[in-house]
Amino acid sequence: MQTIGVGLVGYGLGGRAFHAPYVRTTPGMELRVVVSRDRDKVHADLPDMRVVPSVAALLEEPGIDLVIVSSPDALHAEHAIAALEAGRHVLIDKPFATSLANARRVLAASEATDQLLTIFHNRRWDADFLTLQKLIGDGRLGEIVQFESHFDRWRPAVASTWKEAREGGSWQDLGPHLIDQALVLFGRPEAICADITTLRADAPAPDYFHAVLRYSDKRVILHSSKLVAANGLRFAVHGTRGSWIKHGVDPQEAATVAGQAPGGQHWGYDPDQGSLTLCDPQRTETLPNCRGDYRKFWHDLGAAIRGEGPNPVPGTEAMMVMEVLDAGLRSATRHGEVSL
Repeated sequence: MQTIGVGLVGYGLGGRAFHAPYVRTTPGMELRVVVSRDRDKVHADLPDMRVVPSVAALLEEPGIDLVIVSSPDALHAEHAIAALEAGRHVLIDKPFATSLANARRVLAASEATDQLLTIFHNRRWDADFLTLQKLIGDGRLGEIVQFESHFDRWRPAVASTWKEAREGGSWQDLGPHLIDQALVLFGRPEAICADITTLRADAPAPDYFHAVLRYSDKRVILHSSKLVAANGLRFAVHGTRGSWIKHGVDPQEAATVAGQAPGGQHWGYDPDQGSLTLCDPQRTETLPNCRGDYRKFWHDLGAAIRGEGPNPVPGTEAMMVMEVLDAGLRSATRHGEVSL
């Protein structure tokens, strides 16, 4: 198997918990260089890792086939375009970019250089989302008429990090996850009506959003707030044959943040089972989750780079997420619906 040399730009939460552990446990991939201004932080986890101070220095390194862009959002486009033009494949952490225009620039660079571009919409491989996909695919819920996807938290104190002040706030941070899952399930909506605001007194950027995606036959509700003490609800899905309610979040993020390497007998097992209520006759049952596995993204990415399979999240699909994000911001500003 061709070994894919990987360079990682950034060693914050994304680089440390979502990228480095998976690259290091994916057959046929090798993490060779990390871009960071904090060499000691990298070496605390990866003692022998080569650390360089800039993207320019990374692109001078031999044997780098894939560049992972996990730098602050505002640098995504700049770093991705530099890597693409240097002949490297690129994986960008979400959000794709801070603006639709910048995302288009990155996609154009990928097409011009014929390098693979993928976006890290890892929550396609959450245990509960895979369970929901199977439920819908099997027709157990009938035709979906109302879909609610929540990502609520209890964080009344504002942290002094750049992520709390990121442009677009929670809509740019958590919105891409919820939007991407909705698009995977239902495709492009006809319109969006979004309320994006700040509820915490000292928050420098929006910490609340409530967006309704309009489809001809259903309504899709995407919701997030950082002032929800009872924040367990994840999905509430209603169809013509029944409903599925799910609490709790996929455990893979918590596991890697705690330092656990991806893998093992219980990896991706979500113990918070959903409640399935079916009608005619009416009955309610708990439903075990499918097994979540972010490793599937990395396996498929490696295959795509070697020319052995499709891109797991093509840039064109991620562009649809950016279009919905952009329309949501315009909707919130206008206090009205925006067509897509």
